[in-house]
Amino acid sequence: MKLHRQAHVVYKTQYHLVWVTRYRRKILVPGVAEYLKKVLRSVREFHPDWFLEEIGVDRDHVHLHMVIPPKYAVSRVVETLKSVTSRQLKEKFPHMVRKVYWDDGGVWARGFFASTVGINEATIRHYVQHQGEQETGQAQLEL
Repeated sequence: MKLHRQAHVVYKTQYHLVWVTRYRRKILVPGVAEYLKKVLRSVREFHPDWFLEEIGVDRDHVHLHMVIPPKYAVSRVVETLKSVTSRQLKEKFPHMVRKVYWDDGGVWARGFFASTVGINEATIRHYVQHQGEQETGQAQLEL
C-alpha cells in the first residue's frame, strides 16, 4: 500500500468521483473524451498533490479514482476539476458546445457522486477492536 506524506500527515485518502454532463447530453465522444483526459491530467501542474489514479469517460459522465490530501475538501476539488474542464471544453469545441447547450451554462450538471475507497470495513473494525493487545511494536494491518 503506497502512502503519501506531507508535513505532519501521512495519508491514503482515495475517492471514487463521478459527475455527469448537463442534461445527460452524450457529448463525450472519443476525440472529446481524450482531450478531457488530457485536461484532467494537466490539473496536476497547479495541484501537484492531487493524484489521478484512473480516469474513465463514458459518453455522458466521468469517473475518477483520485488520492486527495486531507487538507482539501472533496467538494472543492470536484468544483475545481469541473470548472477547469468545462472552460477548456468550451474553448476547444465551441461549435459543439453551442449546438448542444443554447445558453452560457457549463458543460457539467450540478452535483457529483463521491465515495471513499480503501481498506475494507472488517479489517479496520478488527484493527480498532484489538488496539493495545499486541506485546511489542506498532500494530500492522494485514492487507
